[in-house]
Amino acid sequence: MKFLFTSFIICLMGTSVHAQNANPNYDSVLAQKLQADDYGMKSYVLVILKTGSNTTKDQKITDSCFQGHMNNIKHLVKIEKLCVAGPLGKNEDSYRGIFILNVKTFEEANELLQSDPAISAQLLEPVLYHWYGSAALPEYLNASDKIWKKSH
Repeated sequence: MKFLFTSFIICLMGTSVHAQNANPNYDSVLAQKLQADDYGMKSYVLVILKTGSNTTKDQKITDSCFQGHMNNIKHLVKIEKLCVAGPLGKNEDSYRGIFILNVKTFEEANELLQSDPAISAQLLEPVLYHWYGSAALPEYLNASDKIWKKSH
């Protein structure tokens, strides 16, 4: 009898622990749309943009490439391949900015990065890393488009 009672208590504890780990807000349709795993996460490619090897002083070329860089960022957002982009403050490593690309492989990332004129002109050099983060990251873009007053 004692054995049955102990087994019953262990079963209840196991059920209780399992129930505590379940997310009451889980949305299977959204999770599938965002390609989330069981933890709500997925793989991305993190790109750190460094100062490139092209040290041209021609302001027309630099301005044109960086205008193209901004246009490319907008394009990558539009095709839902870019989740995060932004510049970094001055630093000793010559890191200029970051991208988080909504792709799984370096090959996919490199293909997208070659469409960036600042990278193609070697004004910026990308360094790629695999990154595991929230699958909901792309969802913030809808809100971010509603909070800026001036165009970049």
